[in-house]
Amino acid sequence: MNIIITGAGKGIGFATAKIFAANSHNVLAISRNIDKLNQLTQILDSSTNGKIIPIKLDLTNQDYNILTRYISDFGDEIHILINNAAILINKPFTETTEEDWKNVFEINVFSTVRLIKFLIAYLSRSTNSHIVNISSMGGYQGSVKFPGLSAYSSSKSALANLTEILAVELQAYNISVNCLALGSVQTEMLETAFPNYRANLNADEIAEFIYYFAVNGNKFFNGKILPVSNSTP
Repeated sequence: MNIIITGAGKGIGFATAKIFAANSHNVLAISRNIDKLNQLTQILDSSTNGKIIPIKLDLTNQDYNILTRYISDFGDEIHILINNAAILINKPFTETTEEDWKNVFEINVFSTVRLIKFLIAYLSRSTNSHIVNISSMGGYQGSVKFPGLSAYSSSKSALANLTEILAVELQAYNISVNCLALGSVQTEMLETAFPNYRANLNADEIAEFIYYFAVNGNKFFNGKILPVSNSTP
């Protein structure tokens, strides 16, 4: 299958790109950090049939046409899109500026909206494509909330709600849309939010779950926001 993963330069996105390629899938790995992406191509066992194509792209740039030539190399069809790119600002609400809010929503919500719009034509060429939005327990209704994460948690809540709406609107294109609200995973982002906290899971472990769900989850779910957490946070 042909996979697109955003935020693939580090953390969960990096680990997820590795496991897809190791299982013989073609991965278009998007990040602003091209140096880390280039390392992905060196990690894989030479025996795998999968490929990782590093793509340097700032998702705040509204021109995604650079993706067209990469997609065409794999037959103009995308089977799975994993919207993983995100930023986090950890500030008290009273100190979070309007610019902070705009920056967080630009990456965490608006870029996802634009990318999905751009890729609908490629996703619809598959009879069973799947969009997986990576949200957070911070954006999951009824979950424990933590100070300093107002912009981040609000953006992840918006992404979750968008999932429910798109699952209805994109049925006509044979595209399933689901959302994984992840709990704590030991990444750089977690260290920004909770500097002294150690998570029970690392990026490679959660990537195993994301891989399985992205490949199989749309057989059982559509328009669902699924909490994936064994701890608080």
